[in-house]
Amino acid sequence: MAEWYTRRSQKPLGESPWEFDSPPRHVKKLVSRDKKLRAYIVGLALGDGNLSNPNGRAVRLRITCDKRYKKLLHHIAKSLQRLFPDNSVNIVNQRSCADVSVYSNHLPKLLEWRWDGGPKDKQNVAVPPWIKQRAIYTKECLRGLLQTDGSLYHDRGYPMINFVNTCETLAHDAFSMMRSIGYSPTMQKLEQSNKKIKHTIRLSKNVHRFVDEIKYWKA
Repeated sequence: MAEWYTRRSQKPLGESPWEFDSPPRHVKKLVSRDKKLRAYIVGLALGDGNLSNPNGRAVRLRITCDKRYKKLLHHIAKSLQRLFPDNSVNIVNQRSCADVSVYSNHLPKLLEWRWDGGPKDKQNVAVPPWIKQRAIYTKECLRGLLQTDGSLYHDRGYPMINFVNTCETLAHDAFSMMRSIGYSPTMQKLEQSNKKIKHTIRLSKNVHRFVDEIKYWKA
């Protein structure tokens, strides 16, 4: 059963906060230019999203979310709707998770990876440079990454942040982004049975300050 978010149009006034997504033979559709929103969506997608082109006409972004986090699930859908106000965003429930998806041919340019290039770790995806160049965007992207592919837990009473990924470039980006805003994470590597290397980025110091600074939550 799919849950649909309402499609809506907005007309810009003065300097436009929008650009147009205009695939062949389709009407022009608005895409928000809000760079903080874009950085956040990039983080969500890099964390637990994938690109495909199932109908051969439009690229689909699908972000998977554990159904235990109902607030996050609907927040992801609303964030995608803000980015693509003219496009339909839907939630499809699976057994233990749900997929939030949207179609737009603007997605490969925004996310800087291809829908037809294989899995993200095969493409060795990375955080776009413009996000890493400014702390305000770095924090938005880190929140998205950790909400989808990270966790906050307690070890012997102490809070810890974990980010786990098999893409080497993305893992190093997450590590360096944390360092760039003043934190000292560690990185561990472990070869798995499928020969992929699992990278675990862990933050154990100043965790509460980090959570407050990037506005991390997961509920």
